[in-house]
Amino acid sequence: MDINDLRSIVTVLAFLAFVGIVWWAYSSRRQSAYEEAARLPLDDDSPYVQDNHAAGHPEK
Repeated sequence: MDINDLRSIVTVLAFLAFVGIVWWAYSSRRQSAYEEAARLPLDDDSPYVQDNHAAGHPEK
């Protein structure tokens, strides 16, 4: 076994790890977690209030 065989084995193992991570990320078990995360920006309960005094702009 020379260095090129080792490089080939490492390349195949890295590819299999990549495919495994992609398969895990797109599995249907993760779908509910992704849907919940997608709704987080829309579920903000507190409205944003801009404070003009801190920026040096007095109220009129």
